Amino acid sequence: MGIEQIPQPPTTAAAPHRPATRETSVAGTAHRWLLDRIGALWALLTDRPVSLYAASVLRIGYGLLYLMFLLREFPHRDEIWGPGSPWSPAMAQQLFDQTGWNSILILSDSRAYFELCYATALLTSALFMLGWRTRAMSVLFAVVVTSFHARSIFMTDGGDNLILLMALYLVLTACGRRWSLDARRNRLGPARAGNAPEPVRSYFARQLHDARITLTTVVHNCGILVIAAQVCFLYGSAGLYKIQGPTWGGGTALHYALNLELFQPWPALSHLVDEYPMVIAIAGYMTVLLQVAFPFVLFGRLKYPVLTVLLGMHIGIAVFLGLPLFSGAMIVADAVFLPDRFYALLPRLWRRAAQRAGTARPAPGRAAGSGIVPPQGGSGVPSSKQRAVPAQTNATLSNGLASEQS
Repeated sequence: MGIEQIPQPPTTAAAPHRPATRETSVAGTAHRWLLDRIGALWALLTDRPVSLYAASVLRIGYGLLYLMFLLREFPHRDEIWGPGSPWSPAMAQQLFDQTGWNSILILSDSRAYFELCYATALLTSALFMLGWRTRAMSVLFAVVVTSFHARSIFMTDGGDNLILLMALYLVLTACGRRWSLDARRNRLGPARAGNAPEPVRSYFARQLHDARITLTTVVHNCGILVIAAQVCFLYGSAGLYKIQGPTWGGGTALHYALNLELFQPWPALSHLVDEYPMVIAIAGYMTVLLQVAFPFVLFGRLKYPVLTVLLGMHIGIAVFLGLPLFSGAMIVADAVFLPDRFYALLPRLWRRAAQRAGTARPAPGRAAGSGIVPPQGGSGVPSSKQRAVPAQTNATLSNGLASEQS
């Protein structure tokens, strides 16, 4: 008689816990991923200021553009902004009461006051471009641009609107950290101070200093983000607006633009380009495609050819349609999407090209091989002093390069 085995019912105690465990693990993974993303975003905002070179390019570009704009309109300044303008200060004040704008140009009807404001605007634009006391100059530059824009708002174009927005945004950024007189002063300050001991700060002073640095970094990074978002909205909305029009869909929009007398700085050149309808249609379709796709190509290497094509498009607008201020403002705005490593590479390429040019073309009056002749001495073995000279020169050059890159 064999031993009968009673079949045991299958255990189901652990079965209900498997889905719960899996759901818990998925929820935990998603929670950790979300916390990591939030931490990475917070670190991006608070650790260090981003796009310092791009902010400096924006400062230099818009300061130079507005300085050239004021110099160009210097003979017509009274008709546009001065007491002799058809848009009188009383009419401007009535508009300000409705829109909420304001301008320092209407505080007085005196011509001397207007000339003083215009000279101040020229000086402010130049100092802002050079980066002298950039914090204060950025505020004054925003006040100048706002005042001149609001004074004769019906006599401006799209380039003025973009410069106005960027002038307000640049107040938030640390646009004087690179390529400025402030950066040069900060770089030479420690060298002039020598080995002076650093003053001892209290705990409260150190905390206040760290809080100020963090706040400045956050405000700068948010300002750069707002500038980038503004450019994306501008391109995207312009492209979507063009899609709604039948002329852009039919490829004839640029044909009509080239035949407008208002946008013909060189009529012969406009008529010459208008003789190639296929090229005009392709250029119109490419314009719409690039503007709509621009916000979606910023996170890859595809942005570099897109920015290059947009550069050519804006140059074409400046040449064929006679809108240099608008084109210049857009070209400078596109510079915010280039990384700092790109701008940091430019001085190195410039120095390398200068060194190659200096090697290829020796100075006049000097033999081609005189620059590489070793120092002549009494013996074939150099002395200790002769060995120390190249080492000291290399150390000086390395210190200079390190100070330029810092």
